[in-house]
Amino acid sequence: MTVFPFTAIVGQEDLTEALLVCAVDPAISGVLVRGERGTAKTTAVRGLAPLIDGALVELPIGATADRVLGTLDLDRALGEGRAAFKPGLLANAHDGLLYVDEVNLLPDHLVDVLLDAAALGRVHIERDGLSTAYDARFLLVGTMNPEEGDLRPQLLDRFGLSVEVAGSSDPEVRVEIVRRRLAFDRDPDAFAARFAEDERALAQRIAAARERLAAVRLPDRILLLIAGTCARLGVDGHRADIVTARTATALAALDGADEVTTDHVKRAAKLALAHRRRRGPLQQPGLDDTELDAAMNESEPDDDPPPPSGRDNAPPPSSSENGAAPQEDRPYREGAPSRERMDAPNTPGKAPILTLKGKGRGAAGRRSRTTTGEPVDAKPAEGTVTDLALAASLRAAALRGGEFVPYEHIRSGREGNLVVFCVDASGSMGARKRMAQVKAAVLGLLTDAYQRRDKVALVTFRGDDAVVQLPPTSSVERAAEALRTLPTGGRTPLARGLEETELVIRTEQRRDPSRRALAIVVTDGRARDPEAATHAIQSLAQAAAGVVVLDGEQGPVRLGLAAQLARAAGAQVLPLEAAA
Repeated sequence: MTVFPFTAIVGQEDLTEALLVCAVDPAISGVLVRGERGTAKTTAVRGLAPLIDGALVELPIGATADRVLGTLDLDRALGEGRAAFKPGLLANAHDGLLYVDEVNLLPDHLVDVLLDAAALGRVHIERDGLSTAYDARFLLVGTMNPEEGDLRPQLLDRFGLSVEVAGSSDPEVRVEIVRRRLAFDRDPDAFAARFAEDERALAQRIAAARERLAAVRLPDRILLLIAGTCARLGVDGHRADIVTARTATALAALDGADEVTTDHVKRAAKLALAHRRRRGPLQQPGLDDTELDAAMNESEPDDDPPPPSGRDNAPPPSSSENGAAPQEDRPYREGAPSRERMDAPNTPGKAPILTLKGKGRGAAGRRSRTTTGEPVDAKPAEGTVTDLALAASLRAAALRGGEFVPYEHIRSGREGNLVVFCVDASGSMGARKRMAQVKAAVLGLLTDAYQRRDKVALVTFRGDDAVVQLPPTSSVERAAEALRTLPTGGRTPLARGLEETELVIRTEQRRDPSRRALAIVVTDGRARDPEAATHAIQSLAQAAAGVVVLDGEQGPVRLGLAAQLARAAGAQVLPLEAAA
């Protein structure tokens, strides 16, 4: 099949440069490409494979550990009566390119396996009565859409480089993209022939850079610049320094240079550091040129630098968590009604442990118990077999001369849920800067939802109606941003907020019946229509698998309205302080 030529890609310079440096030095440990659909992520990956004379292996999301690592060759075991190893996808990707689309949706245990193999270049197998090892040196590329959920920070850091891609806003660039794509679709072979010479030249450049790589000099003053820049940008650990040094060296080799320069360091830092500056799951990773230039200027060593003394690894000061100026001194939004506030959240609160009763059958996660979950491995069955792992059982039988030994699945054991936040943003909740405390509590719960791999949605109500600020999504970052910019003021249409929350849950249940929902209602209970609110929360409790009310009432005199509302629906009630 003719692939779209790598050299025909328009724009996306960071993406193409990241792929090229990893092709020169696979020890950089791969590239994570984050961005919206239709931004040439897959096109670039597939176009790179012919340039490095390596196989392109695409790993499907539903792949099992056996398919990825390899396992007993069942046909040979049954037919020949001897144990033989059947290689998996990692073995097939040796000296080639392993591509994982939607890597953020891949089970964590498989991501760990991939990253370990990419770092070590070798896979060790101890399973199914086999003990073996094989070489697996490959260029790992993962692509993902952040709106569908992110990788855990621990896994994010294991990718050597990270690139953010987006569609161009330049009409001329967009026109050229369309023109080339249409030409390729019309006649792929003719289009590829137009770029054949460019492709050959780039392949030769990559090969020459690989040969030159070991001879490229990395002076001590450049190492000091890299170390100082990483320290001033507040990255964690030392992997960032190592990856930046490797990337800068590979860039120099690609450029035909004999020595790494400051320019190579800057280009490398943009690729290697952005995803390592992340301070929490609700903060967007990023690194702009101004920050990078400032850090590099402060880290520029003298011509004859003295030995480094002391430690200077504090991150640059920021005025608030999301980089914006503090808003506590100016709580009222300009141009807004006089009673509408824009309270800034405090730091995220500490989320209480919230789980659903019983066992569900939803997608793998870390919140509630499940009877299913992703099968991650198998073990010899004990007692009555209720979840037979057929393939593992047959392999065991083959090793024992036909004696059937039942194995059962080891499953992930927990599911991710849909967590819908129903937040009271009325005027009564804005008293005594209470809304800042509410936002802090919900931010903490969003962090918890991220760690437990939930989907989240945000409904708010104030004034005369309720609004779905964010439909169900796996991107807690979007929910956090919607919460931070939420104004407060007006009356309390609590019933409408509860009704809208129920509608969100029932709509999502039609899309994904197996995912159970947890509704978290944050309110002081002072409803405009208490009777309607009671009926609404009772109906909500029938739609959701669990309802929790965070009671926002404060002050010396309390009416207990939120607690009454919770009792009417059999819901759990917690004081707001439990999550703030």
